Amino acid sequence: MKSGKRKKPELLVPAGSLEVLKVAVIFGADAVYIGGEAYGLRAKAKNFSLEEMAEGIAFAHAHDVKVYVTANIFAHNEDLEGAERYFKELSQIGPDALIVSDPGLFMLARELCPEIGLHVSTQANTTNYRSFLFWLGQGAGRVVAARELTLQEIREIRAHIPDELEIECFVHGAMCISYSGRCLLSNYLAGRDANKGECTHPCRWKYAVMEETRPGEYLPLYENERGTFLFNSGDLCMIGHIPELIEAGIDSFKIEGRMKTALYVAAVTRTYRQAIDDYLLSKERYDLRMDWYLEEIAKCTYRRFTTGFYFGKPGREEQIYDNGTYINEYVYLGIVDETDAKGTVRITQRNKFCRGDRIEIMKPDGRNLDTRVDAIRNEAGEEMESAPHAKQTLYVTLSEPAERYDLLRVRAEGAPSCGREKESGRT
Repeated sequence: MKSGKRKKPELLVPAGSLEVLKVAVIFGADAVYIGGEAYGLRAKAKNFSLEEMAEGIAFAHAHDVKVYVTANIFAHNEDLEGAERYFKELSQIGPDALIVSDPGLFMLARELCPEIGLHVSTQANTTNYRSFLFWLGQGAGRVVAARELTLQEIREIRAHIPDELEIECFVHGAMCISYSGRCLLSNYLAGRDANKGECTHPCRWKYAVMEETRPGEYLPLYENERGTFLFNSGDLCMIGHIPELIEAGIDSFKIEGRMKTALYVAAVTRTYRQAIDDYLLSKERYDLRMDWYLEEIAKCTYRRFTTGFYFGKPGREEQIYDNGTYINEYVYLGIVDETDAKGTVRITQRNKFCRGDRIEIMKPDGRNLDTRVDAIRNEAGEEMESAPHAKQTLYVTLSEPAERYDLLRVRAEGAPSCGREKESGRT
C-alpha cells in the first residue's frame, strides 16, 4: 500500500490565543491547531472566538500554514444542537481540518461541512491498522495515533494503510496518565469532566494511602522532598529521535500545549523546526547540532523528559511519576509588535524588567542575541526605570536590533529585579 517514498513531516503546533498562533507561524510551524470557545478539550485555555479564529486562519494561510480546529469532546445529547450550529459557523471561516473523537460529531461534521478535512483525535485511542482503515472508510484524512503505541506498531500501521491516510503523533509535551487521555479522575474528584474539556489535572495532586483497618489515618509515601506524585507523568520529548520518527512513516509531528505561553511555543517550534530540517539535509548535521537542540528545548518550561511508549512499555526511569514541579529557566518579557530605525521596539510587557538589564532577543531563525535595555518609555513617552506592570504597552530601546515577532526573554535566575547585574556590574 505504501510507496516507500519518505516525505518531510508536518510540524503541528498548538495555539491557545491569536498572539500565540502568530508566534507559532513565524517560528516555523507547518500547521497550527486551535480550539474554539466550545467543543474542544481545553476549556481553561483562552481559546478563540469566531472572529479571532477567522483572523488567525487568514494570517496562517497568508504564510502557507494550515489551521486545524479541535472539536474533540465526547458529546452528550445536550451538546448536539450547539455542535450543529458550531460546525455551520466553522464552514464559513474555512479551517483546513477539524479534529474529532466522537463518532456522532464526526458524522455531523461530515454532513454539515464536507469541504473541511476530518482528523480523528488521539482521544479515539486508535491502536491498530484496521481501526485506521475504519476511519478512512468514514472519510477521515488523518488519524492521531494513540499515545500508547510504540514506533514498531506505528511502522506496522503505516505498512498496512494507504499513503493518503496520514498518521499524526505527539512528539513533545505533557503526557496524560489515563488511557489515550480518557480521564475520569477529574469528574469524580472535582465534578468537572475531562472528556468535555474541563480537566482539573488531579494527576498533578499529592496523594497518600489509607490502610483498610485504620480508617482516617493517612500514610504518606515519601519519594522526594516535594511530596509524592503517583499519577504524574514526565513530559514527552523526542527531539533526539527525529530519524526514528520520520523512518516510522509519521506524517505529522504534534506538539502538546494549547495552554502554553508564546515563549514556550516559540522555543519548542523553533527547535523542532531546525531539527527536522537539519536531519532532512543530512544526518551528520543533525547529529552535530544535537547539543544545541537539547540546550534550547531545556529553556522551555517543562517537567522531566521521557520518551513515553515509543520504545516499549515505559519503566520506572522512562515514565516518571515523582515530581509535578515545572522547571522554568527563562522568563517571557514580551513579543516585538513593531520597531523603528532608532532601535526602539513596542511590546506588551508580560514580566518585570529594568533599564540596564541584560536580556535576550529570540529570533525565528535560531539566533539568540544578548542585548541591553537602554531605555523604557510608556505610551505617554515618559521614561521608566522599570516595567513592573503586566500587559503595559512599552517602548523599549535595545542595544541590538530586533524585528517584528522577535521574542524577548531573560534567564529566570537573573531575577528581574532592579539593582541586579547591570551593564556596569553589580550594584
